[in-house]
Amino acid sequence: MGSPSFGATVLEALAERHHVVAAVSQPDRRAGRGRKLTPPPVKVTALEHDIPVLQPVAVRTDAFQREIAALEPDVAVVAAYGRILPLRVLSTPRLGSYNVHASLLPWGRGAAPIQWAIIEGLRRTGVTIMRMDEGMDTGDIALQRSTEIRPTDTAGTLSERLATLGADAMLDALQQLAHGTLTLTPQQASSATVARSLTKEDGWLDFAAPAHRVSCRARGVDPWPGARAHLEEGPIKLFGPTVTHGSGPPGTLLALEEKGLQVACGQEAVSFAEVQLPGRKRLPAAAVMAGRKLRIGDVLR
Repeated sequence: MGSPSFGATVLEALAERHHVVAAVSQPDRRAGRGRKLTPPPVKVTALEHDIPVLQPVAVRTDAFQREIAALEPDVAVVAAYGRILPLRVLSTPRLGSYNVHASLLPWGRGAAPIQWAIIEGLRRTGVTIMRMDEGMDTGDIALQRSTEIRPTDTAGTLSERLATLGADAMLDALQQLAHGTLTLTPQQASSATVARSLTKEDGWLDFAAPAHRVSCRARGVDPWPGARAHLEEGPIKLFGPTVTHGSGPPGTLLALEEKGLQVACGQEAVSFAEVQLPGRKRLPAAAVMAGRKLRIGDVLR
């Protein structure tokens, strides 16, 4: 059960080692400028492996529960499905339902743990294999795997790495489950945090903050909703931040250097490798400066 690329990576690994009786994904949605009806990546991967696909509009129905029961599954694997599943669905598989969650629970319960791990400046994160219950990421922990958060990681690059890590961890968990050696540990609820879904407003940068916080925010909201700042002509998007030495009123464009366009922060500065002006394509900072659409001394707010 999954929808985006994170879930597709997990499905790919499962399909190579196990008999997957079905894939459950969200319905096709319209995307892109042409608003073309587009299938979720999990559906695409499933069809490539000739795996039947279910795309229920609602999951809390008798009809959907009967569909799952008719498959007679040993276990359900959930990886970024995007919906809260009812207990009667989770308890249908003979050996239970297990989730690949992209954080080291109980830190980061919720929809956006990858993004918030970067935004909050964590140095490490990981994946948790959890036996699912009715709560939001509150189930018992089967196993965990950790990885470093690199200074250049975006939510996109970290998601790809965690998907691979999570797929491997789930294969290990299923092997232990089959052999009867999988152990479960209750979460410490007192240590739990919530990683809420991002909104478009989360993309706005606050240059009054220290440079490392600005960099974390910009990387955590890449690719969505994207790091943005106000310019007189309208909002611009900024990509590829690097903390650099520099000072000036927060938001002031200080210089064009090798690492990109340098912007002053509350402490030090951040250089952005790429810039996207209103209604324009994303370009290297040097190309934008050459077009004289931005000038040293301009202020981003």
